[in-house]
Amino acid sequence: MGNAVPASPPRIEALADDAWLVTLGTSIDAATNAAVHALAARLRGNAPPWLRDVVPAYASLAVFVDPLQIDPPAARDWVATHVAAGAVAAPGTGGARSAIEIPVLYGGDAGPDLAAAARELGLDADELVARHAAPIYTVAMIGFAPGFPYLSGLDPALALPRLATPRTRVPAGSVAIGGAQTGIYPRESPGGWRLIGRTPCVLFDPQRAAPSLLFPGDRVRFRPVDATTFDALTVRTDGAK
Repeated sequence: MGNAVPASPPRIEALADDAWLVTLGTSIDAATNAAVHALAARLRGNAPPWLRDVVPAYASLAVFVDPLQIDPPAARDWVATHVAAGAVAAPGTGGARSAIEIPVLYGGDAGPDLAAAARELGLDADELVARHAAPIYTVAMIGFAPGFPYLSGLDPALALPRLATPRTRVPAGSVAIGGAQTGIYPRESPGGWRLIGRTPCVLFDPQRAAPSLLFPGDRVRFRPVDATTFDALTVRTDGAK
């Protein structure tokens, strides 16, 4: 964990005719993910016109290029040069913004799995909420749905298996635990994670200049709120749209 250098040597392989996949490790851990974000920042900071996108995951990075502007093997050589230059050996947070506070109404209709999850973990509901809201999380990656943040940093004692039968409908803004990670559903969708709360924040809005509220490498902190505050923030958020 921490800032240790990932042990696995990097691999670069074709992902598509216009994309390369850089794999920096084989496990989900803080050091590998930090290295992924460091490399992403390095590539973006030196982006040529033909670089279309850089998409981080837990242990890998997809690099999309414009094949009409550069021969893909030449793009691979460019990526390899930046990997060899030391981006992997000097991981950083990957996020330029300060920690983002996410208000959450825990339990009740907003978090229908909270009570059962607390019993399963041998905790009371208040302790589960306090421990879930205590860390500063890192957005390890965005996936599953536009704007869905996979957050690393969950207290290992709060890890929970996914539901045996996923729900067909999870409300937008639901804050959930799935395995050893936590996340937020940006839109109504099916899902099998344990729902412990809900936020009024709009995680993804295509009408915004930056549609996604959170980006890989961002730091996030949850702030428990009561129903009155949740309702007030929901009205304010709806009005801002």
